[in-house]
Amino acid sequence: MTDEIAPRPPVPPFTEQDARQKVRMAENAWNTKEPARVAAAYTVDSTWRNRDEFVQGRAEIEAFLVRKWERELDYVLRKDLWAFSDNHIAVRFQYEWRNADGQWFRSYGNENWEFDALGYMARREASINDVAIDEADRRIVGPRAEGDDSVIPLH
Repeated sequence: MTDEIAPRPPVPPFTEQDARQKVRMAENAWNTKEPARVAAAYTVDSTWRNRDEFVQGRAEIEAFLVRKWERELDYVLRKDLWAFSDNHIAVRFQYEWRNADGQWFRSYGNENWEFDALGYMARREASINDVAIDEADRRIVGPRAEGDDSVIPLH
């Protein structure tokens, strides 16, 4: 269902350039750690599966993100395009964060996205695994520099 008024470009059907732009826009938004800003990219009735949690609608998405970033401190994310077609995009990602006890983690995952005709994400399915790391092993220390199109390493 499309409840939005203004399109959120790029809109489907996606070209490779559009898909890469959508992925970078998502990465940039998530790195702000601003739940309302991130939630605005989703349809009002968007559905999520994030690990073992199921979320429905923008209000629940925003509440989920508030809880996430209260728990995942110093969060920083990288996303890479994996595949795309028409109104679907698949990404792989890694992010690093620490818990309140100071233990650092690198979280690896894959997401499948489905967009409505106006470019809002209507469905997000995320599978994520966490690996404890030493702080000295961190490799993601802030948002990407302008023009950085590097691909995240596998491990």
